[in-house]
Amino acid sequence: MPLGNIDGVVVHPLARHADDRGYFEELIRVTDDFFHEGFGQLSHSKMYPGVVKAWHIHKTQIDWWYVAFGRLRVALHDKREGSPTRGVTQEIALGDDLPPAVLKIPPGVAHGCRVIGETPAHLFYVTSCTYNPDEEGRISFDDAEIGYDWLSGPPIK
Repeated sequence: MPLGNIDGVVVHPLARHADDRGYFEELIRVTDDFFHEGFGQLSHSKMYPGVVKAWHIHKTQIDWWYVAFGRLRVALHDKREGSPTRGVTQEIALGDDLPPAVLKIPPGVAHGCRVIGETPAHLFYVTSCTYNPDEEGRISFDDAEIGYDWLSGPPIK
């Protein structure tokens, strides 16, 4: 399973404006280059420690993910025909204790996540279209072709 960066996946850093009251940050603007496909729906998922949600894949829908609380280990796997990164798996950590970012997931890229740590994680995500069951694809978390181990820990350094 080759690990690397997947073509079209974007980790968009955010500007956090903090003071003694807390902080403010803009997540997505309609004028952002990485958001030109547009808004369809905003959703929220609360996941408990250790939970794995994988694999999801969309035909045409784009997802933008933001973790407001907790930490996720996100895995992505490129299944797009003709993609220069077809077969590549990418890992990304998102969480409230990490540099703030929004993750853009293109259509045809299988994606999933595991909650890391002792607290629940709250994932907010925008999709480029509203919910459509025909758009929702599922792949087993232990798919042999992808070959990703959701239970492995961080690499030993």
